[in-house]
Amino acid sequence: MAQPEPELAPAPPRKNFIQLLDIDLRLLGMVGAFVVLCIAFDVMTGGRFLTPRNIFNLTIQTVSVAIMATGMVFIIVTRHIDLSVGALLATCSAVMAMTQTVWLPNALGLGLGNPLIPWVTIAFGLLVGTLIGAFQGWLVGYLTIPAFIVTLGGLLIWRNAGWYLTSGKTIGPLNPTFEKFGGINGTLGATGSWIVGGLALAGALYGLYAARRNKTRHGFTVKPLWAEGVLALICTVSILGFVAVLNAYQVPTRRLERMFEEQGQVMPEGFTQSYGIPISVLLLIFIAIIMTITARRTRFGRYIFATGGNPDAAELSGINTRWLTVKVFALMGALCAISAVVASARLTNHSNDIGTLDELRVIAAAVIGGTALAGGLGTIHGAILGALIMQSLQSGMAMVGVDAPLQNIVVGAVLVLAVLIDIIYRKRTGGA
Repeated sequence: MAQPEPELAPAPPRKNFIQLLDIDLRLLGMVGAFVVLCIAFDVMTGGRFLTPRNIFNLTIQTVSVAIMATGMVFIIVTRHIDLSVGALLATCSAVMAMTQTVWLPNALGLGLGNPLIPWVTIAFGLLVGTLIGAFQGWLVGYLTIPAFIVTLGGLLIWRNAGWYLTSGKTIGPLNPTFEKFGGINGTLGATGSWIVGGLALAGALYGLYAARRNKTRHGFTVKPLWAEGVLALICTVSILGFVAVLNAYQVPTRRLERMFEEQGQVMPEGFTQSYGIPISVLLLIFIAIIMTITARRTRFGRYIFATGGNPDAAELSGINTRWLTVKVFALMGALCAISAVVASARLTNHSNDIGTLDELRVIAAAVIGGTALAGGLGTIHGAILGALIMQSLQSGMAMVGVDAPLQNIVVGAVLVLAVLIDIIYRKRTGGA
């Protein structure tokens, strides 16, 4: 009797170019939307939007919200919300402004130029932000008060606590070293920026190599070498292009002349100097790396995403979800304090309206960046890109001449649209 011929296994479906590169489609869509947004505003502003000066300003304006957005990812992933981040930033800013201008000078006789002032100030601000965040997390985790209510109350409490600390006054000027964290007052210059850009590129290329090596070692399918080359080229162009653009923004001649005059010197004929990468942007990159490693490589990060995916199962598996909630909110408080350093340093003073509506911008950045409000899903790089899109949208509309009320209407509509697109995407991909 003739043996039946064995059935041939179906051929695997052919992958398209994007699938071979193994790029997240959601991230690719966000990058595409950002590029279209920038090109559209550049056309509408007659080429002023994509100038080195505006890109420099755009980066330093994004940092404060982006730092807090990285923490908001963890908050939302664990199925909570924090409406107090803008008010907490204001309180931390007030504490640090009073510390360096009033409390330390009166208690220890330290002037604004003392080298200890900025570091003691930042440490005290971090302590205050972390404690306030931990307290709110304790109310949510152990007293089971909904995070919406706790942080809504915190929005009112901390905004006005900051007002009482300063008696409603604007506090400034701040310590010169402290102000270097704000952006334009603290940059690396052209040479330092190229060095940092080279190190960043080396790290990115090594990351691609290490990822391929680990997949090969464990028997996983790897991308074709040409696909790895394309990704390496994208990294190279992005990093070095970003550095080149920031280096193209030069310090105004009059400011250079004043700098030489303060040192009792005469500026040489034809002397120029580039701003380069702001220290605040380096701070954001450092925090993004730390938060990404925390999310992907640590037990704390795995617990966060496990709790967000299924809180009951996480608790039954032995995760102390209450203590986890305290830690997540404490981390958010610390990031608010760091953002307060950046925001007040950029303004060179503390004002009572600092951080106003930042809670909405931070939540919008996280959601636009792909963080699921239902919990369990979110990325750090997505939140930072979401913050950049939000800031680009607002800055572009301001340059075009759109009234402030209409700007807020557009931002609100974009937020709702982003959530709708995210819901549709997750339905089509089975919730991935």
